[in-house]
Amino acid sequence: MNATYKPYTLQFKQASGTSRGVLKTKDTWFMILRENGRFGIGECGMFRGLSIDDRPDFETKLEWTCSNIHLGLEKLRDELTEFPSIQFGLEIAFKSLSSRDSFELFPSAFTQKQAPIDINGLIWMGTKDFMKQQIKDKLKTGFRCIKMKIGAIDFDTELELLKFIRHEFTIHDIELRVDANGAFLPSEALHRLQRLSEFDLHSIEQPIKQGQWAEMAKLCKETPLPIALDEELIGLFSESKKQELLKIINPQYIILKPTLIGGFKGSKEWIDLAARQQIGWWVTSALESNIGLNAIAQWTYTLKNKLPQGLGTGSLYTNNFDSSLVVKNGTLRYENEHPWDLSQLDIKI
Repeated sequence: MNATYKPYTLQFKQASGTSRGVLKTKDTWFMILRENGRFGIGECGMFRGLSIDDRPDFETKLEWTCSNIHLGLEKLRDELTEFPSIQFGLEIAFKSLSSRDSFELFPSAFTQKQAPIDINGLIWMGTKDFMKQQIKDKLKTGFRCIKMKIGAIDFDTELELLKFIRHEFTIHDIELRVDANGAFLPSEALHRLQRLSEFDLHSIEQPIKQGQWAEMAKLCKETPLPIALDEELIGLFSESKKQELLKIINPQYIILKPTLIGGFKGSKEWIDLAARQQIGWWVTSALESNIGLNAIAQWTYTLKNKLPQGLGTGSLYTNNFDSSLVVKNGTLRYENEHPWDLSQLDIKI
């Protein structure tokens, strides 16, 4: 077996705002496997400033992984504990290599019968007018679940935007989620959650910065609005540590980003632990290209989770790859008549 990797920079169609800053580009790396005339590709989508493996030796570890590909997936996973995005890229690449079709990793009604996955429409931070236009566009294109990034502009302005949505659409028309990306201070968080709860929100993601377990536990106990842990899951490698976090904080939901938490294997471990405490969950992409998004979407469908998933990020980039993934009426579908095209990577399949 031969393994190589290739870096690639994704270009956002428009600068996308979060509470951690404005995103214009995103670096990613593709793991390419070849064996006996077969081809497999996976994405190591390390997220700068967020991933635990955002370290100076990231590419050195990628080179080591390619040089030691003969060790196989399981042994390599064990050696890559602190590099969850490389773990995930390897999982996808090995699955791709062993599949009949390099891009159909988990055959199901999703890949074979165009069965849809309900997804949320993502509203990026920006000026009030910019955010309002995004909301109108998402509603016009059939989304019935909207997730709005908050925490970067004036809080009262954000409340006005939520009021605008609720004035037009009731809780029965549109499900509303918000994502604070840890923007609130613990001292102000409960008051802000109380104000947000006036708009019949489904949930809020990561209201305060991760790592403040006692403060988050208190919030989850007192909140009038369901809380979903997101960044809080990053960097916890052992099952015992994951279990400890869930027992202490006891959130209403957790959000699984396979790239950030050790791929399918790491995500499934979180799901099983959450089930013991009756904690809900859903899956979200971490701004991967269509290579990573495809793997996450196909795997997610097999889990049969009925909540809208966070998988609508494929159209964010000017230089993403043409794929079989299509967003229609607030759902993600896999349409084989739309072929894959990796010519931008300049690799032979």
